Amino acid sequence: MRLTVLRQMIRSLPTPGDDQDLETFTASPDRTDQTLERIKHFLWHGNTFRALDLLNDLVDDLELLCADQPDDKQRAFFSRISEFRGYIAGNRDEIPNYGERHRCGEPISSATAEATVNHVISRRMVKKQQMRWSPRGAHLLLQIRTRVLNNDLANDFARWYPRLNSHDQQVELAA
Repeated sequence: MRLTVLRQMIRSLPTPGDDQDLETFTASPDRTDQTLERIKHFLWHGNTFRALDLLNDLVDDLELLCADQPDDKQRAFFSRISEFRGYIAGNRDEIPNYGERHRCGEPISSATAEATVNHVISRRMVKKQQMRWSPRGAHLLLQIRTRVLNNDLANDFARWYPRLNSHDQQVELAA
């Protein structure tokens, strides 16, 4: 989504003047849009190294352009692209290869799970519902549910209640 916003911001950037050569004007809207499309491709395929390389080049070009011709739209775009570069640099290890996942038939979005959770929670938070959840209660329920799904809840109970492990010993005795 950040790339979509950046690509929309490009439309408002000024085009090079007649006195500037189009080939040397590296921060032209068309060329910047092509670069962002390439960055999107590299990120989709998990190649954060190449995407960051292109982002660094783009930020450097925009920094020079903003130093020569300060324009509000260019400065706003420069700050957004700099933030995006920092985001990608900070999360490069967590960016999956969506192309590979798509080819293997794996899900590339968690939208279905998120929509289900939002539906269930919003349903129980409505005032007309008989058993209405409080925000704190919904938060605690989600924490427990997450611990169950991550298989961490049994370890927590074993730590909180050491006698809980005695159930395993009873099962062995019964067998």
